[in-house]
Amino acid sequence: MIRHLVLFKLNEGVQRDDPRVVEGVRAFEALGGLIDELRFWELGWNISDRPVAHDFAINSAVDDADALKRYLEHPAHQAGVALWREFATWVIADYEI
Repeated sequence: MIRHLVLFKLNEGVQRDDPRVVEGVRAFEALGGLIDELRFWELGWNISDRPVAHDFAINSAVDDADALKRYLEHPAHQAGVALWREFATWVIADYEI
């Protein structure tokens, strides 16, 4: 199994209640029920105010590298990514569990 972690940092001046952010969160919330490859799916806003902290996180898991590829290429995932590109940057980590 592969764990797929994503940490998002909102761009300077962008707030959580920005309509673009709200739409982006909704798009990612829906993925857990849309993409069969996902074995685990959770997401949420960071509660820490430490300077190194990111703003939003996705924690997910898929069976293997092929499933990860299918998830990443899924049209619903790509649509969500396109939304987030407008207002955030992110880092990822994929590791075997």
